[in-house]
Amino acid sequence: MERAILRNAVIEYQRLGTGQPLVLLHGFPLDSGVWELILPLLEHQFEIIIPNLRGFGKSESRTSEYSLSNMADDVADLLDHLGLEKSIIAGHSMGGYIALAFARSYPDRLLGLGLISSQVIADPPERRESRYQTAVQVEEFGMESLANHMAEPLTSDPAQRAKSLEIILRQSTKGVLCALKALAERPDQTTTLKSLETPVVIVHGDSDLLIPVERAKEMKGLNPNSFLTIIPGAGHMPMLEKQAETALALLGFL
Repeated sequence: MERAILRNAVIEYQRLGTGQPLVLLHGFPLDSGVWELILPLLEHQFEIIIPNLRGFGKSESRTSEYSLSNMADDVADLLDHLGLEKSIIAGHSMGGYIALAFARSYPDRLLGLGLISSQVIADPPERRESRYQTAVQVEEFGMESLANHMAEPLTSDPAQRAKSLEIILRQSTKGVLCALKALAERPDQTTTLKSLETPVVIVHGDSDLLIPVERAKEMKGLNPNSFLTIIPGAGHMPMLEKQAETALALLGFL
C-alpha cells in the first residue's frame, strides 16, 4: 500500500482500476481488507481508492482531535493528494457515517454517496454508553475481547467470520479506543441525507444483527435520489458475504 502524509493524518491507501473515482471506507473495527473480495468485480468500472482510516491498519492520526468529521477531512485531503476534485464516497457501517460526514462538509466534491450496512441516526443514550463500556473492556482486556464480542454479530458465515476476526485482531488498541469515542459522539445526519442531490446507493443485508434493515428502508424514504438494495441472506458484511450482489448495487452509480 502507498502512504500519504496529510495535514492531520498519515493515511495508507490502495489505488487501482480505471473509471469514475470511487472511495471505499471500511467499518469498525476493521480495515481496508474487507473490500478485498469485491475489488475484481469493480476495478474495471471504477478508479478505486481504498484507505485505511486513521488509527486503523498502519494509518495514523497526527493530532489529538479524533472525530468522524476529522476522518472525513482526511478523505478530502487524500483526494487532494491524488489530484481528484470529486469522487463517489461509499462506506460500510462506520465508513458510512464518515461518508455522511464528508457529504455534509464537502457536498460539492461528492459524485455519489454509498451507504452499506449503515444508518443516519446518532447513537441513543444506551448505545452511547455501551460504546464507552466497550472501550473500558478493550483497555483492560485487549483486542481479543472486542474480537470475541463482535465476530458473531458481524456475520454468520464461518469463513468470513474467521476473516473478520483476523482483521480485527491486527488493529491497534489506541485506534479502536479513539474510534469508539468518535462513534459515540457522532451527530444525527438525517438532514444531510435529505439535502443531497447526488445519487445515493443504499445496500443492506436482511439478516444484519448490528443495524436493522429497517434503518435502510428509513433512509430510502428520506431522499428521492436514493436506490435501495436489500440482499437476502446477508448480515452486516455484504461485501464479504454476497460480493456479486453488493458490487451490482454499487455499479448503479454508473
